[in-house]
Amino acid sequence: MSTSDDGRVYCADEGHVVRRTPGRVYVGLAGGPLDGQLLDVSSLSLREWAEGVLLITDRGLYGPGGRTLYSPSEADPGGPFRWEGDTP
Repeated sequence: MSTSDDGRVYCADEGHVVRRTPGRVYVGLAGGPLDGQLLDVSSLSLREWAEGVLLITDRGLYGPGGRTLYSPSEADPGGPFRWEGDTP
């Protein structure tokens, strides 16, 4: 799980700053448009843990309303979710 110092948590509304909430579990996002942010994985399903998650972002290849895919690494399943690419 992430120990990122800045504590920025992913939020689909890019204008909001969200901080860690005690009792929640976070992983870092590595690479891509959300690099360095944390993702709250407290309520992810087993399927999402296995396949990854599509996150809404204005910073990706497709701009506002676009999505970016982050997936856990097979080599480090408890580590950061790695960027896989963007989709409209």
